[in-house]
Amino acid sequence: MELRHLRYFRAVAEELHFGRAAQRLHIAQPPLSQQIKQLEDELGVALLVRSTRRVELTAAGQDYLRQVEAILDSVDAAARRAQRIADGRQGNLAIGCVGSATYSLLPQFVRALREVLPDVDVSVRGEMLASEQLAALASGDIDLALLRMPVETPGLHVESIRRDRLIVALPADHPLADTPEDEAVEIGRLRGEDFISHVGGGRSVLAGVLAAASERAGFVPRIRHEVEETSTLVTLVAAGLGVAIVPEPTSALGVAGVVYRPLSAPIDQVALAAAYAAARRTPLIERAVAVLRTLS
Repeated sequence: MELRHLRYFRAVAEELHFGRAAQRLHIAQPPLSQQIKQLEDELGVALLVRSTRRVELTAAGQDYLRQVEAILDSVDAAARRAQRIADGRQGNLAIGCVGSATYSLLPQFVRALREVLPDVDVSVRGEMLASEQLAALASGDIDLALLRMPVETPGLHVESIRRDRLIVALPADHPLADTPEDEAVEIGRLRGEDFISHVGGGRSVLAGVLAAASERAGFVPRIRHEVEETSTLVTLVAAGLGVAIVPEPTSALGVAGVVYRPLSAPIDQVALAAAYAAARRTPLIERAVAVLRTLS
């Protein structure tokens, strides 16, 4: 038995006429009659009652038709799903996101994906350090990473999405909080301050940015607290435990007690990139990155 036998039987059962069924199937009537007879012989039951004037379903034929319809509908649905997955319009997409973009870009991105790719099941993991995202890409736990450059891991496709201005997060009662909002703060003015930083040791790009910027200004930052989550970092600043250098989207958190001011050159921006394993590149990932580009 082959699927064509089932499709032939459904056409005859729905038309109750071999001639019309043959036309619908674009085959000649004699081969169609022969295929139905083969199906009945294999099943060992009569599915149809034939006469010179009409064709009727037997009781067994009526029940068999219901089962055949369910089978063929399932097969057709599976084919459509496979085609949509192959085309990148259906499937599962796991996204990892660095802390500062978790509160700004990520919500926009997920909403845009739901609009453009409504049949894609999107899962997200926010507040992920760069090192965590790279490990998750390697293990396949996430499909797409949104992280800070530079990214030097072999085997990844990396595309810069946008550049974010660096800003200084200050406790609201800090003396520099009185600086005009459009006036950039030179990092040298932060010499001697306690800093709240993302964890170092190569795990966070922003920790490296702070170290490099401070070195250019001729001092070593005094790190009082290291954290993994951006929300925790800003909360500690609000508590008056130190200052922090963060990308501008961090201000979307809206934590009371924190004032933000722009940071002056030479290090005044950081790049946000999309990365995925080149070996696991799929049409779905390509479509997702295309959506991401429209938001940058």
